[in-house]
Parts: sequence; structure tokens; C-alpha cells
Amino acid sequence: MRLHRLALTAFGPFATAQEVDFDELSGAGIFLLHGPTGAGKTSVLDAVCYALYGSVPGARQNPGTTLRSDHAAPDTPTEVTLELTVGGRRLEFTRRPAQSRPKRKGTGLTTEKARSELREYDAASGGWKALSRSHQEIGEEVKQLLGMVQDQFCQVVLLPQGDFARFLRADAEARGKLLGRLFDTRRFAAVEERLAEQRRSAEQRVRQGDERLLAVAQRIAQAAGDGVAGARSEAPPPEGRPGDVGLAPAVLEWAALTRSAARERADIAASALTAAERGEAAARRALDTARAYEAARERYTQTLRRAAELEARRPEHDLAEAALRGAHRAELVAPALALRDEADRAHRDAARARASARALLPADRAEAGAEQLAALERSMRQELGALDAAGRDEERDAAITAERAELDRQARADEEIIAETEDPAGWESRRRALQGRVEAAQEAAARAERLVGQLEPAVQRLAAARRRDTLDAELAAALRYATDTASRAVAARQSWLDLREERLNGMAAELAARLVDGAPCAVCGSAEHPAPARAAEGQADSAAEDVALTEYQRADSVREEAESAHAAARERRASARAQAGDSTVAELAALVERLEGEHERARRLAGGTHAALETLARAEREYRERLAAHHEAERRVAARTSRCEVLDSEQDALRAGLTRARGDAGSVAERRGRLAALAGRIAAAAECVRAVETTALRLKEADDRLAGAAFRAGFDTPRAAAEALLTDAERSAAQRLVDAWQREAHALAERRREPEAQEAAARPPVDMAGASEAHRAAEAALRAAASAVGTARERCSELARLSRRADAEVRALGPVREEYDRVARLAGLTAGTSGENERRMRLESYVLAARLEQVAAAATVRLRRMSSGRYGLVHSDARVGGRGRSGLGLRVVDAWTGRERDTATLSGGETFFASLALALGLADVVTEEAGGVRLDTLFIDEGFGSLDEQALDEVLDVLDSLRERDRSVGIVSHVADLRRRIPAQLEIVKDRRGSLVRPRRGAPAR
Repeated sequence: MRLHRLALTAFGPFATAQEVDFDELSGAGIFLLHGPTGAGKTSVLDAVCYALYGSVPGARQNPGTTLRSDHAAPDTPTEVTLELTVGGRRLEFTRRPAQSRPKRKGTGLTTEKARSELREYDAASGGWKALSRSHQEIGEEVKQLLGMVQDQFCQVVLLPQGDFARFLRADAEARGKLLGRLFDTRRFAAVEERLAEQRRSAEQRVRQGDERLLAVAQRIAQAAGDGVAGARSEAPPPEGRPGDVGLAPAVLEWAALTRSAARERADIAASALTAAERGEAAARRALDTARAYEAARERYTQTLRRAAELEARRPEHDLAEAALRGAHRAELVAPALALRDEADRAHRDAARARASARALLPADRAEAGAEQLAALERSMRQELGALDAAGRDEERDAAITAERAELDRQARADEEIIAETEDPAGWESRRRALQGRVEAAQEAAARAERLVGQLEPAVQRLAAARRRDTLDAELAAALRYATDTASRAVAARQSWLDLREERLNGMAAELAARLVDGAPCAVCGSAEHPAPARAAEGQADSAAEDVALTEYQRADSVREEAESAHAAARERRASARAQAGDSTVAELAALVERLEGEHERARRLAGGTHAALETLARAEREYRERLAAHHEAERRVAARTSRCEVLDSEQDALRAGLTRARGDAGSVAERRGRLAALAGRIAAAAECVRAVETTALRLKEADDRLAGAAFRAGFDTPRAAAEALLTDAERSAAQRLVDAWQREAHALAERRREPEAQEAAARPPVDMAGASEAHRAAEAALRAAASAVGTARERCSELARLSRRADAEVRALGPVREEYDRVARLAGLTAGTSGENERRMRLESYVLAARLEQVAAAATVRLRRMSSGRYGLVHSDARVGGRGRSGLGLRVVDAWTGRERDTATLSGGETFFASLALALGLADVVTEEAGGVRLDTLFIDEGFGSLDEQALDEVLDVLDSLRERDRSVGIVSHVADLRRRIPAQLEIVKDRRGSLVRPRRGAPAR
């Protein structure tokens, strides 16, 4: 992954649009991001992370914080754009957080939703093509491309400040949490949890199986109950708790004893049932014999009683027979009776209809005959035909009246339009006024553009003038400081030279102090030393000279820094003076204020350009529309006048004929309706008169036929024949009564002749109560015996079923208990609670320990180089006391002593380069774990201030080695020594109106 360009606007401390060219910075391999505290160095890294993942690392991702710059203008949107190459693809990520902006219409603020956009550079077309605008899709694309989540990216690419030493000195628990996030060992933790869950589930199934077995034992005890003699089962039910290993055999043994006792009680109950069945059979035979005798006596008595009752009903039988014979003769006259009734009914209906129809006719036509009424109807129908044409004329007259009303309404509307669209007075003056507004607004827009070109240089000159005045004081202070440091350096050098000369002068005494009797002199070679020189009081030695030299070198270094600061201040002052000129701050401020005022007035006036153009166009459009409407209305008025004249002429001709056709009616339709109604009533009356005449003739013929039929059937009059007729229901009732009486008489005669009835009548009564009581007692004894047998058999069956169920539960529980033993062993082993796990390490800790071992090995390669071969890192899986996590220890190997020691014993500088080496090793391992994604850009945030010059050189050498295969490293620091050592720099300048990004080339290291 290589970064190319980062653009950010209104983000963090940056108020305006800023751009970072990583391609230019990465050309040197190592580049420096520096600036004062709080300028926004870390915000650049936050912007990289936000562009990729949509959030920033650290405390800024809290819900209460905002990414928007407090210095930005309200209408400047917060936006971050990052261009990079990863996996051979050049991509551009653009993100905007949710933010408030001024409303486009009205006052107040509105909230814009967060936006994201992903584009890819297409080399074939030479342009960018859009890939997605979805937050979720872009997040998935980043995860697929980098193979890392945000925590991994921040640890591997950004290396945030303070995380190095925190990880190095963290305890095993905290170190395990970080490694778990970076290497995503959730699957191993899930295995632990899954095994623990399986262990709990298996244990629950074992307990449930034991509980089911105990429940079956309790049901066996309930099913055994009391024996037939009231004795309980010999063996009590087994006692135990779920999980006991010996519970199953005890239940099976007790169930077998209970089944044997139940079978014995069932055999005893079966013997008692056989004896009860024999007693009940004998009692039932005696009762059946007694019932047969009693039934025969009762049957004979009932026969005698029913014979007497039947004789009493003989008169009813005789009357019914006579009625049936008369009805048979009357059926011969029934057709003639029916025909006469129908004719009489039709004649009465016709007479009523004729009276109703005559009542609706005029008085002079009420008594007319059928032929007269028919002739009158025909004449009326002819008159109705003549009125049809007059009706059509009347409809046309109404249509003309409606059309004239509509034409009048349209005429009034057109007159209003003509009055409204008269050429308005003063149109030309109004148009010229509107045209003047447009020209004034356009001229103001041009003036505003000219003022913008004057305002920006004036603002820059004002800022430069303020910097010039401020830098005058800074330059004077820097000059005084440089002069003081130069004086102190000269004094320190002179002191060192004096001590050096004094030491050289007393070198003989210094050499004499090293002489040893019998040893040759280093100067003359003599073994004798007769008169060695003596050192004077306060003689300077090499230690004093070294101290003086060190003081001189320190003072000279301070002098160089002061002179560099003075030169830089002088350059800044000269640059500001060249930009500001000789004008004062007050003059430039007045100029800026005047230009801003003029620009604001011109801008407000120019803002009305669009509205003035719209107003002018709208007025011209309305004028053209009014003229067109006026001409169209005049054309319609002329055409309508001709049409009205034609309609008036036609209506006058129609109304003359309609007056004659209506007569005394209000309209032709009314006249026609009256005439049609009267013709209908006359036609109906004529039909009713003819119907009365026809029905009277039919009634006379029916009377003659009825009289002949009654005489032939033997009746004196037709009325007598009618009275002899019976309805179907009456005939059926009479026939049933006769048939029932005859059947009962025949049956009673047969029953009285039966020998059994006569024999029972001569026999004495039997003791039915005694026989019934004896049979009831025998039945009760049989039911009790049968109930006892059924209960015993059900008990045996239930005990056998429950025993089979208990056996099935025991067989089913065996594999469950074996599975529980196996799962519990695995769960204890992965959780570190089993005795087989000697180091009591959890599975996740075991995997993380392997990863930590790889990290320590990768870190040691760089740590040895940083520490000149002294230090290395090793992984420790030693057990820890208490409840701490084992297997994630980290120790430092000191090559000078050959021993391991705790990382907390390292000094501040040693802790930095040890933790930096650990972070780089961690980055290598995480990168390999993420699929080997090449990381061509790496950032290191702070921590270099604790290193001495030699250690800093060694750390930079290690970082410089990362440039192999075109890899670049960005260092975020405010250490001054790094600005001299690293040429490629990106300076973050802090300002009251927002920070600025300024790329620059530093001086190469001397």
C-alpha cells in the first residue's frame, strides 16, 4: 500500500483546504512531520485513517467529539480525500462526516448526512471511474484490499504515540487483548466457549436423563400401589441424586422386584374372579325364569283390557266406514264441481276489473261499450303520432335556449378579458427600469470580481506586516541570545585552551607520576629515576581538560543552534518585509477594511442579478400573453355574434308551431303524456268489458254440466254432492281408523287363543323382589372381582411398560454420559482448568503465545541493531500466580550479562527503541497474517525525544533499512535534531485562524 496524495478541508485544526503530496515526501525514503505542539501533526494521520475506515483512532472517535474544524467558515464543508495504490489498483477515497451548514433558503442551520465515495483510476481511459457511494460497500472493499480492520491498521501503519511502551510493559491480560484484536483469535475463543457450552449442555443432558430415570422410578412406585391384601411392595424405591453413577443399576433391580410382586397379586385376583362368575350365572338363571312367568301373566291381563277398550270404539269405526262410501260416490261429481268453481271465480274477477277501469274514464265515456271504446282509442293514437314531430321541435327549442345562454356567458367572459388586456399604460417605462436593475447588478458583479483580486493581496500584505512587526522583536531576542551564546562559547574555548596549555606545561610531572622503580622511563628509557618532577599545587590533569572540552563543545553546540535560529528569524523577517512593503499595519488594515466593505456591497448588489433577470423576463412574458389573449377574445366575439343571429331566427319559427301543438298544456310533452294516458285507460276498459261478457257465458255452461253429473251419481242436488266430498287428509284419517280397529281386533283374538297366556293366567304370582336382590348381590361380587383382576393386570402391564422405559432410559443415558466425559475433558483442557494442562493456558492464550513468539523474533532482529547487539526480546510462557493469564510473558535478553530480565527494567531511551522494534516486528507479523499486503508507507508517531545522539543514529539506520524495495517511513516528531538529519519534511504551522501544511526541504545532516 503506497499513499500518493491527501487533501483535507475544515478537518481538525485545518480551517482551509490543505494538501499533502506523499509522492514527493516519499522520494527520500524517510520524511518528517514536525510542528509545534497542538499544530495538527497527528491530525494528518487521523485523516488517513478516517479516509479509509470512516473513523479516527483514539479519543477522537468518541460520540461527543467532532471532526469539523472550529476555525472553518460555516459554508466550508469538512472533507477528506486520500489517493493511494494497493494491490496494483490506484484508488481515491473521499469522505464527509455528518455536519451542520447554513440553510440555502431562510436562516438557521441544517444537518447534512455523512457521505462516502470510492473511485478508481482507469489507465485505459485516463480518467477516474466511480465504484461506490455506500459506506458499507466501501468498508468491505477496504477490508478486502488491506486485509486489516481499523485497530490492525493503526497498530501496523500509523503506530500511534505511546502504544509502544504500553504494549511492552503491559501485563499478560492487556497484552492478550491487543494481540486478540490484531490477530483476530476470536475463532479460538469461540472454540473455548463452544466446548464449555457443549460441556454444560452434555452435563444438563446427563442430569435430565437421571431426572427422567428417577421420575420413572417414582411412577413405578405409584403404579405398584397397594396389593389386594393391603400390603405394600417389599422393596422401597431407590434414593439418589441426578449425576450419581450407581443410580441406574439400583432402579433396574428395584423395578424387577416390583414386577414379580405385582404378578403374584394378579394370580390371586384371577382365582377370586372365577368363583364370582359361577355365582352370578346361577343367580341370573333364576331371575330369568321368574321374569318369564311374570311376563306371561302380564301379557294375558293386557289382552283382556285392550279387547274391552276396542269394543267401546266400535261406533267411530262404523261412522268412518259410512263416510268413505259417500266420498267414493261424490268423487264422480268432483270434476264438474271444480270446473263450475273456476268459471265463477273468473267471472267475479272480470266484473271487478271492469268496474275499476270504468272509474278511470271520463263521465261521458263510462258506460260506453267495447266497440265504442276501441274506436275512441284508435283516434287518440293517431293524434299521438302527430304530436311526436312537435316534441322534437320542442327539444330543439330548449337546445337553442341553452346554447344562447352559454354564448351569453362566453360573451361576458370575453368582454372581461378584453377589458383586462388593454395595453397597460407605462409599460415602456417599467421595462426600462427593470433593464436598468439588470445592468446595475451585472456591473456590480464585475466590480466584485475586481475587488476580490485586490482584496486577497491586501490581506496577505496585512498578515505579512503583522508577522514583520512580530519578527522584529523575535529577531532582536535571537540576536541577543546568539551574541550571548557566542560569548559563552568563546569563554569556554579559552578556558579549555588555558587548561590544555597548563597541562602541557606540567606534563613532566604527570609523566613522573607514572614512573615505577625498576621500570624504564617512557621518555628516556632509563630504569633509574633520580630526580622526578613534582606537580605544582592545583596542577591541571586530563580529567579537568576533558571536562573543559565537554563544556566548550556543549557551548559551541548551543551557539550553533542560536545562530541557526537567528538566521531563520532573519529570513522570516526579510520574507515578511518583502511581502508587506513599507506600509504600516494600520494603513494595511484600513485598506483591507475598505476593500472588504466595497466588496460586500458589490457582492450584495450582484446577488440580485438573477432575480432582476427573472423579473424582467417574467414581465415581458406577461405582456406578450396579455396581447395574445386580447386578440383572441376579439376574434371569438365576432364569430359569436353571427351564431346568435342564426339561432334567434330558427327559434322564432319553431315557437309559432309549438303554440298550436301544446293547446292548453304547458308543453308538447305534457300534452302527449295526457293523451297517451287516456288512450291506455280506454284500451284497458274495452278489454275488461269483453272479458266480463266471455266469463258470463262460461259460467252458464258450467252450471248445466254440474247439475247432470250430480243426478247421475245419486245426489238430489249439486250441494249434497259437494258436502259428501272428503279431502285427502280426511279420507286418509278415516281409512287409518277403520284399518287400525280391524287389525287390533284380529290381533287380540289371536292372543287370547295362545296356550301360554291361558296357562299363565291359571298359575300363582312369583317372588320377583327376592330373585332380583339375589342377582344384584351376585353382580356386585362379580364387578368387584373383575375390577380387582383388571387393576392387577393394568398394574402388571404398567409396571412392565415402565420397566422397559427405565431400561431404555438407562441405555440412552450411556452414550450421553460418555459424551459428557469426553467433552468435559476437552473443555477443561482448552480452558486451562484441567490437570493435564500443565501450564494452565487457555487455547486462545496458546495461539497468541505462538504469535507473540513470532513477534519477539521479528523484533529482536531490529532491536539488536538499535542496541548495538546488546538486547533481544524472547517470549515467556512461565506460569503466573493468582488468576493472571499464563503464556503471554515478554522478557529482555541482555547480551552483556547473558541473563533475562523484565522489560520494566529498561531505561527511557532503551524502552523506546525496544518498543519501536517490537511495534515493527508486530507490524511485520500482522501484515503476513493479513495476507501479505505490501505496506510501502509507514508512520511513527513521537517518542524520539528520549534518545541520545548515538541511539538516535542507530534507530534512524534501522528505519532507513525499511526503505528497501521502495518503502518509505514518515516520522511524526517535534525533536529539533531530526529536522537536521531528515531532509524531506512536512511542517505543520499553527495559526489563530487554523493550521497550515507547508512542505519544505531541511538542511542535510552534518
